[in-house]
Amino acid sequence: MRKALDALYDAAAGLAALSMVGLLLAVLTSILARQLHFNVPGIDAYAGYLMAGTGFLALAHTLKKGEHIRVTLVLTAMGVTPRRWLERWAALASAALAALFAFYSVRLAIQSYQFNDMSTSNDATPLWLPQLSMVIGTVTFAIAALDECVLEWRGRVRATDGEMLRHE
Repeated sequence: MRKALDALYDAAAGLAALSMVGLLLAVLTSILARQLHFNVPGIDAYAGYLMAGTGFLALAHTLKKGEHIRVTLVLTAMGVTPRRWLERWAALASAALAALFAFYSVRLAIQSYQFNDMSTSNDATPLWLPQLSMVIGTVTFAIAALDECVLEWRGRVRATDGEMLRHE
């Protein structure tokens, strides 16, 4: 199961990287089009979609690599037992919030599809298409947060205080 979950997080990170490359290409195309005096309809909107996709798709991988911002000042001042319970509570709360985030992202994309929501930009893209990156990213993030919660409640060995502070 661990290999499958890690592959899921890595796949989402790979999609985020591709989305970032697509964003770069969209921005370069826009710059080139302005310099050569021609218009590429909707290129700014597509750059925005790709930027959002990059952020959402990278959430799970970033969490699993321990790169999300953590405030460890309180944790380092606590004893072992209170620290463990605070970590457990935080993991449970973050998993619940991530699940809500995923639920409402999926709901938004479904509603956009049902109502035939279209972009107001001149690209006229059905909005559920770019929202798929948000759905994939938030669902993967919810899985990763639940994974972290389970690991925490099973008594995962924690980094030392010095190692926890290296990200701050």
